Amino acid sequence: MPNNVNYAERWEPELLEIFMQESLISPFITNNVRFMEDGKTFHFTQMSTTGFKSHSRNGGWNRGSFNQTDVPFTLKHDRDISFLVDKADVSESNATASIKNIAKVFTRTQSTPEKNALFFSKCAALAKEQEGYHSTNALTAWTKANVLSKLKGMIAAGKLRIYRAKGALIVYVRSEIMDLLEMSEEIKKTIEMTQIAEGGAGIETRVARIDGVPVFEVIDDEVFYDSFNFDSEDGGFVPVEAGDGVEASKHLNVLIASPLTTKFVPKISSIYYFNPGSHTEGDGYLYQERDLSDVFTFPNGKSGKIDSLYVDVDA
Repeated sequence: MPNNVNYAERWEPELLEIFMQESLISPFITNNVRFMEDGKTFHFTQMSTTGFKSHSRNGGWNRGSFNQTDVPFTLKHDRDISFLVDKADVSESNATASIKNIAKVFTRTQSTPEKNALFFSKCAALAKEQEGYHSTNALTAWTKANVLSKLKGMIAAGKLRIYRAKGALIVYVRSEIMDLLEMSEEIKKTIEMTQIAEGGAGIETRVARIDGVPVFEVIDDEVFYDSFNFDSEDGGFVPVEAGDGVEASKHLNVLIASPLTTKFVPKISSIYYFNPGSHTEGDGYLYQERDLSDVFTFPNGKSGKIDSLYVDVDA
């Protein structure tokens, strides 16, 4: 029997509430993807052209050229889990160990945070590969006197100002930086609570606006790193530890991305529930869940470069 089922005590039907910061990435989730035959690959057509040349009045036309490339993107983050609850555990623990409660806790404490972690880490890793779109600052280098100018500089880096002008840029910051922004004396502003997930499914968090760009606080700092180990012994995800030539994960200070070019693409979200006797896993209720998804950032349509991400990592 599971050790966490206490038969000597009276069990209450309600679970203790576990507070986590839920979906932070709903603006980036898309289902508008047509997959190829293998079921987990879609294609992105990238095209670029040359520009105008000076016209000659002696006749003739300047010949330009175009380049079209078919780029495949394959989803690789394939995850699954199953839970079996013995019939005796359900009845003798006043249904607290029921499948419904397990699914609720799993979604809140594991599934949703992992999606946030995958999104932040993949965007950060890609931004670190782009010249001019990443920086490193110790958290102590951020102060209430410079926090606004630092963030404004990052929002204006490279071609990000183009996405800002389109109203398609989102900034995520760790709580310590949001605290400094709230205390900043550089500009008069309002920091308020808002809800960023669609359909009211997310959590309220502090948000500010800088030059029209929303700045969201990442309260759940366990998901705000530049890399994760998704194959830990206990499952789930953990920051990467240093060793054997592997660099340890670094905490993110700031992550900037555009929903126009960065997409969280879900493909499979399967949930199965079996009553006792309808499966061969044991005498109990069986819950199974599989999730296939990934994060992609597309290049711009002019030069074919990634120019819509920025990351600042803690030194």
